[in-house]
Amino acid sequence: MKYLPLLWAQLFRKKTRTVLTVLSVLVAFLLFGLLEAVQTAFESGADSADAKRLLTTARYSIIEPLPMSYAPRIERVPGVVGVAYADWFGAKYQNESNAFAVFAVDPARYLDMYPEFAIAAEQRAAFVKTRTGAVAGKILADRYGWKIGQKLPIASEIHSKTDGSLDWEFDLVGTFDSDDPAVRANTEVVLINVAHFDEARQFNRGKTGWYIVRIADAEQARPISADIDRMFTNSPDETKTAPEKEFALGFAKQIGDIGALVTRILFAVFFTILILTGNTMAQAIRERVPELAILKTVGFSNATVAALVLGEAALLLAIGAGLGMAAAVALLPSLNGATGGRFPPLFVSGVTWAWAAGVATSLALAIGLPPALRANRLRIVDALAGHR
Repeated sequence: MKYLPLLWAQLFRKKTRTVLTVLSVLVAFLLFGLLEAVQTAFESGADSADAKRLLTTARYSIIEPLPMSYAPRIERVPGVVGVAYADWFGAKYQNESNAFAVFAVDPARYLDMYPEFAIAAEQRAAFVKTRTGAVAGKILADRYGWKIGQKLPIASEIHSKTDGSLDWEFDLVGTFDSDDPAVRANTEVVLINVAHFDEARQFNRGKTGWYIVRIADAEQARPISADIDRMFTNSPDETKTAPEKEFALGFAKQIGDIGALVTRILFAVFFTILILTGNTMAQAIRERVPELAILKTVGFSNATVAALVLGEAALLLAIGAGLGMAAAVALLPSLNGATGGRFPPLFVSGVTWAWAAGVATSLALAIGLPPALRANRLRIVDALAGHR
């Protein structure tokens, strides 16, 4: 720490050049933070997946419904310890821009299947017994100012009522949340009681969108999946069953390989930063060769001078990376608001911060080591003679 003022003076010897270099690093890490947040959002379903949960959908298309009568049959499959089901509602609230997920579920079955969703016992009980009941993720409730006990008017984009109307109304009886960021990313949803929904809808009564199956042993996921699908082979509604994580990753990859795309973009960005910042550092050290020689003359060792040069690169990257990541965190709330709930919440995870620190350290070493080694080998006589 005693050399920090000296490092600061060296770094800002030419303020304009340093500010521009810091800005370039800032932009690179801003992109890093935002892109990693997007990737985390796409993978949030996989990150929060339970190895003991399977998902069963229609064999040829996830939008095809399955009979609710499949539930007791799936429960009888050896190794299965619980079954829940859900149906996609396709909702909007007040206007087209306020869209979010709404699932019609059996309250007790569904909440038993997802114990990671924290909900008060009395609110859970109210959801189970209220046919028109609904519970909302706390993120959504806070965003729209919903209060427990109010009516929740929601328009469906898919399901019409028996009178042909697409406008539905439910009683908000509770909210749920999670302390785990990966799970919390999946709580921007409203759950409605399937009892009222199935009775009041015009089409597809007695059917649901997909099944969630809890098994006793995660190692038996494959054979149990095969047993479930085999049971419905050659039926009018054949099934496809897979582990929850596999399903989530496959669903995300239908949009594209986000991980590979993010990696390629960031590689190009950081390679450019490596070239530009490395060239800037090399030029700055060449200009200061006599100053480095004077430092050695007044008693600084070769190792200390080399460490100062390396520290200068580290300080440059630390400032740029820190500001860039802070800017990403500051921008994400606005981006979350702009998506209108159509996208999982974006956030910078602890893993992303760790990766940012690792990338910044690697860049500092790659940029700072060559001039640091040159400074270490620098001879006082040669440096001062070359300056004359």
